[in-house]
Amino acid sequence: MKKLTFTFLAVALAGTSQLAFADTLRMECPVSPGGKQYCQYIKERFEKQTGNQLEFIEFPAASDEKLALLQQLFAAKDEKAVDVFQSDTIWIGLLDKQTLDLTDAMGGMEKDFFPGPWKNNTVNGRLKAVPSYIDTGVLFYRKDLLEKYKEQPPKTWDEMTRIATKIQAEERKAGHKNFWGYIFQGKSYEGLTCNALEWIDSYGGGTFVDEKGNVTINNPKAAQALDMARGWMGKITPKGVLGYKEEESRTVFQNGDALFMRNWPYVWQLSQADDSPLKGKVGVMQLPAGPEGRQATTLGGWQWSINANTKNPEAAIALLKILSDDDSQISRLKMLGHAPTRVALYENKDVLAVAPELTQFRDIFAQAVPRPATVTKAQYPRVSNAIFNVTFSVLNGKEDGKKATEDLQKRLTRAKGAGWR
Repeated sequence: MKKLTFTFLAVALAGTSQLAFADTLRMECPVSPGGKQYCQYIKERFEKQTGNQLEFIEFPAASDEKLALLQQLFAAKDEKAVDVFQSDTIWIGLLDKQTLDLTDAMGGMEKDFFPGPWKNNTVNGRLKAVPSYIDTGVLFYRKDLLEKYKEQPPKTWDEMTRIATKIQAEERKAGHKNFWGYIFQGKSYEGLTCNALEWIDSYGGGTFVDEKGNVTINNPKAAQALDMARGWMGKITPKGVLGYKEEESRTVFQNGDALFMRNWPYVWQLSQADDSPLKGKVGVMQLPAGPEGRQATTLGGWQWSINANTKNPEAAIALLKILSDDDSQISRLKMLGHAPTRVALYENKDVLAVAPELTQFRDIFAQAVPRPATVTKAQYPRVSNAIFNVTFSVLNGKEDGKKATEDLQKRLTRAKGAGWR
């Protein structure tokens, strides 16, 4: 069995090694480019403001490996391993008992943040994490091709299907034989759960499990949404999408072989890079609406949490307040490229000077819908597994929407048992 370990980082400021500190905290340092620079910035602020020392550790980059290591540390009640760390959006309910209750210390800050992450981070009325950075599903499209064929960006899934069908046919007629109308993440994994949530919720079919914990997937609107996606396969969407995650989708789109693509905001900067064949040719918008005008986009991103076993809760909360304030979020954007979670920053001139494209994402982020992870707690991995497996069966033609929603209702009800725990 692979042994999971974290890495201790010696990120120290020149001249600080001789100082005496009241307490020492350990914080997770992001492993992405710019992470160490950002951690140095946080260290300076925290140590100057509190008189405490800050050390850093790195967790594995792979999300599943990081979660496994965190669970090992919590099981061992190792309060020295890490005080402040980042949780995936879908871990908040799962790690409820292992994370500090932040309601009294930070609950009053709710109005400053986008509603989706805050709602996601609240378990049984108690705040268990604070938003670090935000991510949501968006629709990328070829501006140049819509202009060429005199079409506007689609407002609904039906419009998108019509436009994709038309332009795909025209491009193939012009010699682009491997051109497709719409691509997304169709592999049987968490990304397909995100896509399925967006289709179904935009149709008014709910979010699989409601806020009270009731399984709600077996309804006609959810079935219609899945049948819509099933109808794309082999027509405007290649069957190869059943093997696509984010990067496979992006590669097809960025090579110029698709008109529309559902993906995450990180694609924007890559599509506009100097070496991108699509530089200046890409637009981005919220995902299309269902028949009744409802739009839905899956909430992604990461959240700051505090280890419930920390020996220094007051110092850890002080650190969390620094990590989540305006200056820190602006610095994180500059150093790591992560979108802020504070709403007001989307009108901040310093933010827009660094990332003017964020004006396109503000309204999208405000509409983000959490996956049913917080309410289903430790059972969420089983819930998501059922969702993406059943959705995959629809896409590959083994089930239609009605049969799939009936099947999924039974699977999720079994997972719930006597209650989500």
